[in-house]
Amino acid sequence: MIFKDFDLSNFWEDSEYALQEYVGQAPSDELIANIEEELGFKLPASYIELMKLHNGGIPKNTCFPTSENTSWADDHIAITAILSIGREKPYSLCGELGSQFMIDDWGYPDTGVYICDCPSAGHDMVMLDYSKCGKDGEPEVVHVDQESDYKKTFLAKDFETFIRGLVSEDIYDTSAQDLIDTLESFKTGRFSDTLQQYFKKETAINFDSVLRNLFTELSKEKGYFALHGDPLSYLAYDVQFYLLTLNKEIKSKAAFVKAYLPMVAMGNNEISTGGYADFFKDWFDERVGNKQIVQTAGNFEFSEDYKNQFFEQVRKYE
Repeated sequence: MIFKDFDLSNFWEDSEYALQEYVGQAPSDELIANIEEELGFKLPASYIELMKLHNGGIPKNTCFPTSENTSWADDHIAITAILSIGREKPYSLCGELGSQFMIDDWGYPDTGVYICDCPSAGHDMVMLDYSKCGKDGEPEVVHVDQESDYKKTFLAKDFETFIRGLVSEDIYDTSAQDLIDTLESFKTGRFSDTLQQYFKKETAINFDSVLRNLFTELSKEKGYFALHGDPLSYLAYDVQFYLLTLNKEIKSKAAFVKAYLPMVAMGNNEISTGGYADFFKDWFDERVGNKQIVQTAGNFEFSEDYKNQFFEQVRKYE
């Protein structure tokens, strides 16, 4: 008996989005046969049984443990949803964003049926892999990583084992340890080569210490390290802008944006946000609009009044 002693009554998370994009009507035997013919593979009995009970959707447990690292994590993969049998829903096997779409438009290997999409929005998928069993056999379940030349990672010997092996994402919540590691990096981690050069131009204030202490307070407040539109982030933008003006001519907003990125956002360093949003551009516009940043001889810099306020603020973090 398929799914014996496995509680499917609490398996699905039927949100409005799931019902709209994924969940289809229970498939008839005729529809199943048509879909199999179109795909060129016989679907596993366990997959068909699950879809007859609830045709696709978002499960409550969305992670599956792995014995090797993937593009998603070192020890697991995550799925967004399970595709339904049909053509009606966008995320159905033969829907506009279904299995065949991933093969035709994304170049995924044509060795099986793609049954789960992932949070990467197309850059990895879960597939029923018929490479070993043939088109009418019992396929393994594998993770296919588009970012690593479509590398396959074995997940389960069959679909039922895969479903039984799904676990809650809460198991892999590492936010508490991540924060501890981040705070430790502020004590001993290395800033980018660019920032370390910029620090040398200002001897009255130790901006190395200022940024370490500022980032520590900001991360404790947020629970993670990121620069947004809050007051502490704005002060971090102030510090970086001031250091820039000591070392470079900033003649335009575009020049500021280009010079900003190597410092913390995308620097070759241990202390980095690892990316950026446009909050720092909004900061620049706001400072210019408030005449806290002015142009002198064609270069952008802090006004004398704001520079005094800025020094008063940053000295609290030395």
